[in-house]
Amino acid sequence: MHRVLVGEPDPPVVPGRMWSLGLYKSVVLVLFLLRQNPVQEVAAELFGVSQATVSRRWNTLLPVVEKVLAGHVPDPAEASAGRIVLIDGTLVTTWDWASEGTRMFSGKHRDTGFNLQVAATLAGDLLAVSEPVPGSPHDTFAWGQSHFPEAFAAREKLGDLGYLGTGMHTGRRKPPGRERSAGDKEANRSINALRAAVEHAIAHLKDWKVLATRYRGPLARFPAVIKTVTALAFYKKGW
Repeated sequence: MHRVLVGEPDPPVVPGRMWSLGLYKSVVLVLFLLRQNPVQEVAAELFGVSQATVSRRWNTLLPVVEKVLAGHVPDPAEASAGRIVLIDGTLVTTWDWASEGTRMFSGKHRDTGFNLQVAATLAGDLLAVSEPVPGSPHDTFAWGQSHFPEAFAAREKLGDLGYLGTGMHTGRRKPPGRERSAGDKEANRSINALRAAVEHAIAHLKDWKVLATRYRGPLARFPAVIKTVTALAFYKKGW
């Protein structure tokens, strides 16, 4: 499978088999869906197959691609050894599914989606991506639901004001009825300057448009999408 990802020619076509598109092109199709997030009808037109074929390839090969590349995803505790860890949350927008609308709606972003926690180094290198949680809870809750507290327990961590009370280094809130002191303002500027690196890491992760534009698939399949995109991000970086 690894050889297929780097360009092995299509295997012989077996009439009547689901692989009439060819295994190589089927993998390319799945990567195209992750990278560009088109509607399946558009992908079907471009690849010369039916929408039903696109759906079958997607459902069959998405977990296979993730499994093949899983070995490229580092252990976050090992990858962060000796490093300061930057943490931030991001919303991946989804359709406003009627049955899940309230849980998925983020008051902060005024949209529906999943909250992802992302960890990066001061250089902006990706360290880990959490399991998705519905978008309604704030970042502190999403942090607590993830594996990050255990993985980065022994690391110095920087977060924004949404992580107050988690043990991270954060900025300082404005005191009630008073302005921030000059020292507090300077401290906040310094932390925000450092935290820009995790925002860059999130932006690179969202080069996979399935995370940057509205996810249209079944919500139950989204964790598999996150695992696959995370594996692809590390594969690309050469872990």
